[in-house]
Amino acid sequence: MIAAISWVPRGASKAVPEVAEPPSKEEIEEILKSGVVERSGDSDGEEDDENMDAVASEKADEVSTALSAADALGRISKVTKAGSGFEDIADGLRELDMDNYDEEDEDVKLFSTGLGDLYYPSNDMDPYLKDKDDDDDTEEIEDLSIKPMDSLIVCARTDDEVNLLEVYLLEPSDNDESNMYVHHEVVISEFPLCTAWLDCPIKGGDKGNFIAIGSMEPAIEIWDLDIIDAVEPCLVLGGQEELKKKKKKGKKASIKYKEGSHTDSVLGLAWNKEFRNILASASADRQVKIWDVAAGKCNITMEHHTDKVQAVAWNHHAPQVLLSGSFDHSVVMKDGRIPSHSGYRWSVTADVESLAWDPHSEHFFVVSLEDGTVRGFDVRAAISNSASQSLPSFTLHAHEKAVSTISYNPAAPNLLATGSTDKMVSFSHSCNVVGLIFPGGGYLYLYVH
Repeated sequence: MIAAISWVPRGASKAVPEVAEPPSKEEIEEILKSGVVERSGDSDGEEDDENMDAVASEKADEVSTALSAADALGRISKVTKAGSGFEDIADGLRELDMDNYDEEDEDVKLFSTGLGDLYYPSNDMDPYLKDKDDDDDTEEIEDLSIKPMDSLIVCARTDDEVNLLEVYLLEPSDNDESNMYVHHEVVISEFPLCTAWLDCPIKGGDKGNFIAIGSMEPAIEIWDLDIIDAVEPCLVLGGQEELKKKKKKGKKASIKYKEGSHTDSVLGLAWNKEFRNILASASADRQVKIWDVAAGKCNITMEHHTDKVQAVAWNHHAPQVLLSGSFDHSVVMKDGRIPSHSGYRWSVTADVESLAWDPHSEHFFVVSLEDGTVRGFDVRAAISNSASQSLPSFTLHAHEKAVSTISYNPAAPNLLATGSTDKMVSFSHSCNVVGLIFPGGGYLYLYVH
């Protein structure tokens, strides 16, 4: 199942992404000691802990026995059991005469496997081997390289209980057939729900290439898209701080969250393109949070909804203005500079699924709903401190089922695309539907009201 997708702007990625170094022994031990492992173990009670200790003890005994056996096999034992095979090993080692190995003649013997068999003293001096290595390196770099006109799409998906972050590369073509394939992928720990691309220089420098992921867990993970084979995110916002061991059997573990963290699933994310260190999040805990990614902390927490908050969106023309949509059938607009203000509120007819500001007009936004409709509003008609009684500028009956996502075309004014759980993609211009795509059927038809 594909949960979310995000475009990566052209030119934002490194021409050749770096390949992460394999984790060290210390890093592996740190991962094993992390809260993820503890959560899976603590959830089943003290009996499971005892069983795990018993299994670990048995494994340790097996390893100790194996090491002792290997050590015994490596020695020339004078005392062996009949039929054990140790006598043959000892005879073989004596025949090799390893004790006098360093005293042998330096001249390489005929038919030996020494340097005399080599035309060149080292592989570096052999032009055939060197060219082959260079060819392999060149081919590998070519496979990883990202050209200036290539497009990248980040796809968060779950397949057979494996959670993945796939980075697709779309190559332009002179003909109508483009080539798209998975450039690289990252295994993530939790079921993904939403993504947001950002270029905040978390690791220093002028810009970066990162993807923020919201999941069923309260933590927000941020991954570096310029690193291949990464084993953990470069930054985590919020999440569980520690898990306390259960004192008595049958009692649940006490969960403590990091300061400023959400306490439930993260359902929506929005990056602020003007203030590049700012990320907004929406959660099932009914809260909207504004994060300083560079500092790695939550700056503002707002609680103006009475049910799960599904979506957030920053205004393209007024970057301090934030929209949030909730299952409480409302959309709220607030100014991040004065979060204590009650904001402006619009009532809608169903659960909010998605939000989008019109990139060509600072006063208009659209909201997609669970009942299959899309409604457009003009913020100039808003009334403070109460639900706005103004009617929407337009209502579009786009789908038969929930409209799960909505997006404006930044290059074509008033062109809107919507996706639905009815497995269709709809295009509209202003308040008129102009096209429907059936991905399964592979055909398109147009109509205008």
